[in-house]
Amino acid sequence: MLSLSDSEEIFAIFIALAIIAGFIFSTYSDMKATITEEKEKFNDKKEAEEKVKTLIELLDAKTRLMNKINSVKKKLEKK
Repeated sequence: MLSLSDSEEIFAIFIALAIIAGFIFSTYSDMKATITEEKEKFNDKKEAEEKVKTLIELLDAKTRLMNKINSVKKKLEKK
């Protein structure tokens, strides 16, 4: 078995703790970045849905306007 001096054991424990701390920090950073990306995707999706709703409303308004114009044209043609 490998025999380490006290200073070597302390150094090994310090290195192990540094590796664990680095792993925890890396995981935390990745999680934070992932959450940020998901929030951006959600906001983009929400904006796209709002744009689609607006376009649908505009198309509906245009359709109503065209129907009114056609009905007025028919009335004028009858006269």
